[in-house]
Amino acid sequence: MVDPLADVISLLQPGAPFSKLVAASAPWAVQRAETGRPFYFAVLEGSCYLTIENDDHRETLLLSEGDFVLIPEAKRFSTSSLDRQPPVTGETITTPITPMPGGARVGNPDSVVDMRMLVGNCVFGSPDSALLVSLLPQWLHVRGEKRLSTLVQMVGEEYRADKPAREMVMTRLLEVLLIEAFRSAAVTAASPGLVRGLSDPKLAITLRCMHGSPAAGWTIAQLARAAAMSRSGWCERFNRAVGMPPMAYLMALRMAIAKRLLREGELPLADIAERTGYRSVSAFGVAFTRYTGMPPGRFAKKAFLLT
Repeated sequence: MVDPLADVISLLQPGAPFSKLVAASAPWAVQRAETGRPFYFAVLEGSCYLTIENDDHRETLLLSEGDFVLIPEAKRFSTSSLDRQPPVTGETITTPITPMPGGARVGNPDSVVDMRMLVGNCVFGSPDSALLVSLLPQWLHVRGEKRLSTLVQMVGEEYRADKPAREMVMTRLLEVLLIEAFRSAAVTAASPGLVRGLSDPKLAITLRCMHGSPAAGWTIAQLARAAAMSRSGWCERFNRAVGMPPMAYLMALRMAIAKRLLREGELPLADIAERTGYRSVSAFGVAFTRYTGMPPGRFAKKAFLLT
């Protein structure tokens, strides 16, 4: 059986080469605007608030030691100590921030450190990351997972150690941490997206159908039948959990696969069209152009020039 989560992670090509250590002393607060870049937090010691703002939605999470949070498309967020209210947009923050080797010291530099976390920007190696991020939840918050907490601990130990090839080991550990976070969050995701859809046994069946045979001429009736549900009930459930209609999801998946094959440049257009569910090159070209804004040939040429 095809694993849709592994499929999307493979397409995303996640990595975490940029990280820094934050050591904080209460009271403190920090606000950031990331303009849509992916961001992560690994709490090594202590607790804090994380407030995430996307469009008109605002959510405050309590982070504790061993927790990991990934925001695939961070826009505005703030972190703060537990002894104060989370900051609001536009609030003037007066917390001193002092640079230190490998990171930043937040709060009074002469006070006792009561919270440490590793934070940083992720990278998604796929040029289609914007498309694929739409298949993910607004954030992943994983806690209470022994395996993931152990990885967070290993990252912290490696960060503090002065050993040969430390940066290489850190990068690999963080990449594994990202993948483990996706896996662990499959049963806890609160916001719509692929991860939440996989936590629903009925939807997981149909997601595996689409990922296992993306070229098949799937219909609403066929997919609903696979889930042993009515068409209307299945569509509503899929839309609510994944955050988009089933056929829109299937189209996004097919286009992500098509872009990957075009970038690789190893298959003729006829084969790519067949692998993504189109009976002719012309039909594929029309769909691809409508979806991406450029014909497949131009996309492939542009991708070749950028490599």
